[in-house]
This record gives sequence, structure tokens and C-alpha cells, in this order.
Amino acid sequence: MKLVVLREAARGERRVAVIPPSVPSLTAAGVEVAVETGAGRGALWSDHAYLEAGATVAPAGELLRDADVVTSIRLPSPALLGELRPGATYVGLWSPGAEPEAIRALLAVGASSFSLELLPRITRAQSMDVLSSQATVAGYHGALLAAARLGRFFPMLMTAAGTIPPAKVFVLGAGVAGLQAIATARRLGAVVTGHDVRAAAGGEVESLGARFVGLPAADLAEGEGGYAAAQPEEQLRRQREAIADSVAGSDAVITTAAIPGRRAPVVLTEGMLARLAPGSLVVDLAADSGGNTELTKPGEEVHVGGATVLGVTNPPGSMPVHASQLYSRNVTTFLVSLVRGGALVEELEDEILESTCVTWKGQLRQQRFAPTAGGEGSRGGAGGSTQGPTAAGGAHAGAVSATRPEAAHGTEPEAAHGTEPGAVRGTEPGATGGTGPGALDGSDR
Repeated sequence: MKLVVLREAARGERRVAVIPPSVPSLTAAGVEVAVETGAGRGALWSDHAYLEAGATVAPAGELLRDADVVTSIRLPSPALLGELRPGATYVGLWSPGAEPEAIRALLAVGASSFSLELLPRITRAQSMDVLSSQATVAGYHGALLAAARLGRFFPMLMTAAGTIPPAKVFVLGAGVAGLQAIATARRLGAVVTGHDVRAAAGGEVESLGARFVGLPAADLAEGEGGYAAAQPEEQLRRQREAIADSVAGSDAVITTAAIPGRRAPVVLTEGMLARLAPGSLVVDLAADSGGNTELTKPGEEVHVGGATVLGVTNPPGSMPVHASQLYSRNVTTFLVSLVRGGALVEELEDEILESTCVTWKGQLRQQRFAPTAGGEGSRGGAGGSTQGPTAAGGAHAGAVSATRPEAAHGTEPEAAHGTEPGAVRGTEPGATGGTGPGALDGSDR
């Protein structure tokens, strides 16, 4: 079986789906690895490193002709997918509900395809969970970005010139990205408050040393399977009222809230942003799926009064070395599960393969993603998110798309409300289950 690893074509995307240290694991499973020239450059892996690991390196045009499996992070263009040979397979982190043209291209050439966004929430899928791993990167980056741009210290400092109080940080959303942002901000010495629409998130937030701001029981929005459920406008209004004072009293606000398959909820209105003190900062990690504020512009910064709103796009891509390392481990484990005796599986008997398969040998496996006459795909159901890493999101559009919650220690479901869902594990604050099953809107995003 020949695996082709594509170079990411999206502007500014520096991650790579498979890094050289993962090549021996694939080779041992009977997979011949071929990498597009320059694919690892953004993540600091040279073509020579791939050659030393046992892979071949060549331009994409030469590799696709006889590729059995093609993988990347972001979804390639429909034109490139149309170059796949009949019977080839594509594997990546993408949102099939938002990619009707890609599905048409895959069906036209008789290709199979798998979306890692659709991984089931079972223990065996933990080591494949790219959503959670990319959300971990997103949350960490969001906290560091807030600390770097705030213009004041995060920790309390006692100096000869006087005592400087710690910064107050508010994190909206307690999925993988949100919990990692909380943990990182706490390590940097800030006083942190967390919020989520799920009651179960309170214990996770407080276990990291942060204060939890919840909602009245009548307004909780825990969806089926641990998802954060979409809220009607009246509930959103009450949510805004519940957190308005915490937002106004914060020096930095980090937002990670997302709903599977939908636009990110607008939780911070222009009026709430206007109450922020001059110099305050909002880091919106949900910008790829629309943003959590009324003023968010993806990839831009917006000023309201003396405060600044940063619309952060593709947060995992800002840290390509470790984001690629985590993604590579996840996707390698998944790819190995596709192989039997050095060849692709003939039947989808495994629950993981069945759940993630979008097209199989030229046939659409999940009708909810059927392209409509108007050119849009169905966006209903888990995994039909409008964003496609990373995100993390999508790659769909970015690596941090939030689609699934994490299972704590791989056993009990924990809800996801952040850019990626997940659960914090371990005894040290901030130890996250970045590789367990989960979703970044995120890592999980």
C-alpha cells in the first residue's frame, strides 16, 4: 500500500500530516510512504529527514498517479481530489457537511474517504483523536497570545517599586482548548475565571485552580452525548447577563465556545465589549467558525473603545512543530487500522472505520452529507460542522473545529463547549488528555 503525504496548500498553513519519526511505524505495517516535496518544511522537517526515515520524496503530480491512500490536514481542492486514481482513499481532518464539491469529486473518481472529525467517542479511538490534540495546541497558544498582547504582567509581582496585582483572565468555554487556556494562564500567574454552559464543566475548571461561573439549572445546555447544545436566543441572553460582570472585570478574555455543526455562538455582544476597560484584550479562538463576539473578524483585530478583539484563525497552525507531532501520531494510528497484511481493508467492519467513512469505493456512506442541488451539503449531526483543521479550525478550514466532546480517562463522557472538547487528566493543573477521543471549535478545538 502506497501512502502519499501532501504538502498543505493553504496560505500560512505550516503543519504536516505525517512527520519523519512516524514513517517507521507505517513501514512496519506494510505501508510505503511517499511525501510531496517540501511538505514538512513549515514544521521544520527537511526532505532529507524523510528520506532518512525511509520515505520517498517527489512532486505531488508524480506521486498521485499510483497512490493508494492520500493524507493531509486541510482538505485538498476538488481539482486535486479529482486526480486520485479510481479506488484511492483520502484521509484527513475535514467537515464533509460543508464540502459538497469535495464529495462530488470523490464520488466522480470512485474514491473512498475518511473524515477524522467523525471519530467515535470510544476508548480505542483516543490515540487517533486529532481534534483534541489540535485543541490542546489552540488553548495553549491562546493563553500565550493573551499574555503577550495584554500590555501588563500576568502574575503578581512584588518589587521595590511596589506590588503589581495579577491579571484577571476570563475563559469562555471549558472544552479541551478552554481547559488548556485556563491551565496555561494559571501557570503564568493570572487569576482565572472559567465559564461553560454545562454543569459538569464546573469541577474541571475548579480542579485547575480557577473560579467557575455557571448558569442557573434552567439555562444549562448539555446536549446529547455530552455535546454543548445550541441555545435559543432567550437562553443566550440570560447567559450573557450571567457572565457580563465577569467579562467587564477582566483584563483578558479568551473565548473558545462552539456548537458541533453550527456557527459559533455569539456570546459577547458589542455592548458587553464596550464595558471592557481600556487596554483589555479579547482573544477569540472560535474566529474560524464565525467567532464568539459580535465584532470578531477572522484574522483581524478590531478595536472597541480602548479594548482589542483578536480574531485568531487556525491557532494550531501557529505552533506547527508540536501540532504536527501530535497530528502525525493520531493519523498514523488511524492509517495503520486501515491496513490488513500490507493492503487496504476490504470491508468496514470496525466501528472506527465505519463511523469516519464518508465515501467508500465511489458510494456515499452517510446520506446526511449528500450534496444538494443548490450546492450545499447537509450540516446536520455530529461532524457536520461548518468549519473544517483546526480546528483545531479545520482541514478543513481550521484545525480547531469543535465537534465532539472528550471522554474523561476514556470512560465517561465529558461535554465539550470549547473550540475542541475534552477532559483534563492527571494531578498537575493543566495536564490535558490531548490525545483522547474528543473536538477544534475547535483539538480538540
